[in-house]
Amino acid sequence: MAAATTGAHSGAHGGPKGVFPPFNRETFGSQLLWFAIAFAALYLLLARVALPRLAAIIEARRARVDEDIEEAGKLKAKSEAAIEAYEKALAEARAKAQVIAAEARRELMGKAEERKKKLEAALAAKLAEAERQIEATKAAAMTHVRAIAAEAAGAIVEELVGKAPGKAAIDRAVDAALH
Repeated sequence: MAAATTGAHSGAHGGPKGVFPPFNRETFGSQLLWFAIAFAALYLLLARVALPRLAAIIEARRARVDEDIEEAGKLKAKSEAAIEAYEKALAEARAKAQVIAAEARRELMGKAEERKKKLEAALAAKLAEAERQIEATKAAAMTHVRAIAAEAAGAIVEELVGKAPGKAAIDRAVDAALH
């Protein structure tokens, strides 16, 4: 029994007794016929079922891609319009801000000019008052200058000579020096 098993085993696996079945000349015709039938069935299955489905899927994807591209174009146009509107609004806002700034500047300059004129008038009035006071003080001082000069001259002569000069002599000397 062991010999039968060994013999069957070596023959079943393509031992020296048999040829590889696809290369066997006796079964080559039937293999060719079944190959042609399987090929035709597979071709018909692919041509009638699988390829139309694949074509429909590819066409659906192509249509979806075209729709997406069209939608992207519309969105791009909308975004460009929005950007243009934004830039226009920004330019208008800048122009308006410049107008407002110019008006504010003019208003402030007018107020500053008005304030400057008021300050100049106040300063001119204070200056005139100060000049009047200086003039009054100067006039008052000048009235006392003759007396101060006579007194100082008398003191100087007394210090130098040792004897006080007469009032008439001092008055003549001061009058001569002042004129």
